[in-house]
Amino acid sequence: MRILPKPFSTRNRTNANRGNALLRPALLEIDALQIDVLQINPLKVGALRIHMLHIAAFLLVTLLVIFAPPALRTARAQNPDDMMPAASATKAKSIMTQAITALGGDAYLKVRNSDCKGRAAQFEHSGGVVGYVQFHDYRQMPDKNRMEYGPKGNIVNLYAGKEGWTLDRGGVSDVPAQDMADYQETSNTDVNTILRYRMNDSSLVFRYSGADVVDLKEADWVEIADHEGHTIRIAFDRKTGLPIRTVVSQREAETGDRIQRSTYYTSYHVIDGIQTPFQVSRFRNDQQTYQVFYESCQYNTELAPEMFTRASLDSYFASTAKKGKGNKK
Repeated sequence: MRILPKPFSTRNRTNANRGNALLRPALLEIDALQIDVLQINPLKVGALRIHMLHIAAFLLVTLLVIFAPPALRTARAQNPDDMMPAASATKAKSIMTQAITALGGDAYLKVRNSDCKGRAAQFEHSGGVVGYVQFHDYRQMPDKNRMEYGPKGNIVNLYAGKEGWTLDRGGVSDVPAQDMADYQETSNTDVNTILRYRMNDSSLVFRYSGADVVDLKEADWVEIADHEGHTIRIAFDRKTGLPIRTVVSQREAETGDRIQRSTYYTSYHVIDGIQTPFQVSRFRNDQQTYQVFYESCQYNTELAPEMFTRASLDSYFASTAKKGKGNKK
């Protein structure tokens, strides 16, 4: 059997022709250097070697330029630091608009609520995982979230706007002020909050931050600055348009130390026409603090508004307390 060489694709042929054109002057110079070895003057050998090294370096750089990955060639052609602020903001918003389309377009933007179940990792102070717990996550857009933990859902964290409460075996209590501030900060800088509600926020400054390889994917970074001192960087997968990582940086008011919160979005699935990451992981200064694995999700279900009130937690605790007394009898 005779094996024939594979034909060049159009793209390869274009690269080859471009490469030949660029390399031809160097190849002609090498031909001009062909001489009879016996006639070489020993005093000129060093100079000849240096000249040959220069030609070899030129060839290497040329090949790297020709066959570099597309993302790197584009990044070289369009340095974000050379862009005017208006052009940079326009490009950043264009990438984000494409991400909205990739996430589901109008279906994504018009989500009223979500109802998701899964497993959440539990972490010790050192950052190691000590186990997993079942959770039921209810969200009412834009700022209400009820997270129930355990098979019976009797441990609850509930946030509604600027208020928050927790339910545990001891009853219902207000969320501590620092925990409330952390939740609001996370919510306001979340990629979904920005894409759904803050694209036209005049207090935000948008900037294209360049091309990169993120989690083995070619990506574009968009950078956003707000009046609270946050710098929010979002990496969008060039192939799918989906967000794959966010990095939120801010200086701590008391110490001046820079805090960095990173979130990773992976394992996307289409649910009700909306691209949904089924694995979300968060890190604070490189130490993991959060990880969830979704098993199911629904959008725009009939969630009762009362679910997101303190009264619902008080009522639930009262009913479980009565059951406890009844069991003792």
